[in-house]
Amino acid sequence: MSALLWALVALPLTVGTLLAVVGRPADRYAPGVAVGTAVAALGLAVAVAFGHPRVEAPLLEGLPAGLAVDGLSGLMVVTVTAVTAAVLLFGVADIGPGEARARFFGLMLLFAGAMLTTVTATTLPVLLMAWEVMGATSWALIGHWWRDPERGDAANSAFLTTRAADLGLYLAAGAAVASGQSGSLAELPGAADPWQALITAGVIVAALGKSAQLPFSFWLSRAMRGPSPVSALLHSATMVVAGAYLLLRLEPLLARSGWGGPLVAWTGAVTAVLLGLVAVAQTDLKQLLAASTCAQIGFMVLAAGTGAVTGGTLQLIAHAAVKSLAFLVAGAWLTSLGTKALPALHGAARRHRTAGITFTVAALALAGIPPLSLWAAKDVLLAEALEDSTALYVVGLAGAVISAVYSAKALWFVWQPAPAADRHREEPLPLATRLPLVILAVACVALTATSFPPVREAVGRVLGGEAQPGPRTWEFALSGVLAVVVSAVVWIRGPHLRALAVQTQWLHLETAAHALLVRPVMRLADALAAFDDRVLDRAVDGTARGSVRLARWTDTQVERLVDGAVEGVAGGARALGRLARRPQTGQLHQYLAQAVAAFTVLAVVLVLVR
Repeated sequence: MSALLWALVALPLTVGTLLAVVGRPADRYAPGVAVGTAVAALGLAVAVAFGHPRVEAPLLEGLPAGLAVDGLSGLMVVTVTAVTAAVLLFGVADIGPGEARARFFGLMLLFAGAMLTTVTATTLPVLLMAWEVMGATSWALIGHWWRDPERGDAANSAFLTTRAADLGLYLAAGAAVASGQSGSLAELPGAADPWQALITAGVIVAALGKSAQLPFSFWLSRAMRGPSPVSALLHSATMVVAGAYLLLRLEPLLARSGWGGPLVAWTGAVTAVLLGLVAVAQTDLKQLLAASTCAQIGFMVLAAGTGAVTGGTLQLIAHAAVKSLAFLVAGAWLTSLGTKALPALHGAARRHRTAGITFTVAALALAGIPPLSLWAAKDVLLAEALEDSTALYVVGLAGAVISAVYSAKALWFVWQPAPAADRHREEPLPLATRLPLVILAVACVALTATSFPPVREAVGRVLGGEAQPGPRTWEFALSGVLAVVVSAVVWIRGPHLRALAVQTQWLHLETAAHALLVRPVMRLADALAAFDDRVLDRAVDGTARGSVRLARWTDTQVERLVDGAVEGVAGGARALGRLARRPQTGQLHQYLAQAVAAFTVLAVVLVLVR
């Protein structure tokens, strides 16, 4: 079974790397290879979800590499691989033969493989490496059409924002190592203060940044520049939910800190409300869905903060099916109609009935209409919020009501009859497009069963932990009635929806980020550059000029003295040599006289010494 776990993460990473490296020569075969790999990974995910294998290998001194599949990660690997397979199948038709298909499908597999590694990681080194690969591949996928400068800027903005928040994970890892831990995620709640506070803060910042929660939400708006399959995968079951998954995984850490849980819960609740309002104000379908992603993930974050791991997990799984379906339909309309602006999508649902019906299922589920999956899943997590705080429950319920507003708004636009001049007969979508839409629509309905007994209790047992209270009948009824009533009001007031189509610029979060962070950093960089040019460079130039002058003075003064001393020594040596040569005449009687003189002097010295 451990071999299956290694294969689960290695298969998409290896095949994705090969496709990306080979490039254009493999374009013809890339879609089939990618879809086949995703389906094989789905089979492996189902196998390990039942087997719960655990593997470990040496990596660094005291910091091993560990992977494991338990209840939470088992549900996640199945969700990730299922959505990946559906999205890649859709991409076969959406990414045409003229595109760099091998690079695209290779990066998509790498992206999915990094997410699988993230959810199965049990140690910090593996988590950090997978986290980095996921961020790098998301940058490459968002900027897939890199020749467009705007898409490149969008990829850079998304990457830099998430990278800034990712520093929190490095802070947490450093604090864990400093506290003497082995790097195991399971040991993080047991760290001693003050290290535990640093670990908690770092994890929260990294998770909120990756999941586009306040105040980091704006990067998800820029990520909409990527291809539609990228948006569908990134927003549903991979990168954007990675932060929420990490918070659900480390819920014991949040609970033990005392302050982490409430902070996370309220951040999620406020994000659900404010980003829901941003979604209501959008005129672009993909931007509406992006803002709704932030809002819906806010419910998962709320669940992690209140300890509702079961409800948060059910919300995550249901949201993966709903949001991937909604983005794929939006991508199909963008490809066939050439627009994603809501006013220009009149009649889109009527023109492509399969896309229209499946989008309706996704939108109604997003609105919380019974008996679809997000209606029930949201109530499961809100039941725990009600036990924790009535105010938190009310804010969460308000976010759910706002979900009905933007969902019904999107439906109203796409189902309105198109103007006579723009009417076209219904055009069938390719099978590769229709099949994943139908499968995901069925999942949106079928997943409702997971939020009711006995399946909910079974999911709770699989996830482990303490038993959580289930929603009472009146909670299901209240949220369902509110969703239906609000949706009906929005539909009836449809002609007035254009008044809601205003540009909020995502609460001006990006403007605030530029004002508070980017511009000060750029000013500091400019000041440092000026200091470098005007002070350091001049100091270096002055030092160089002084060194040259010193060298010239040394050459003219010191060198002359040194040369004179050397020449004096040499002259003295020559003089002594000449004196030493004088007795060397070659005359034997002179040598005898010199020897007699020397012995005479020696005898005198000996007499005098005694």
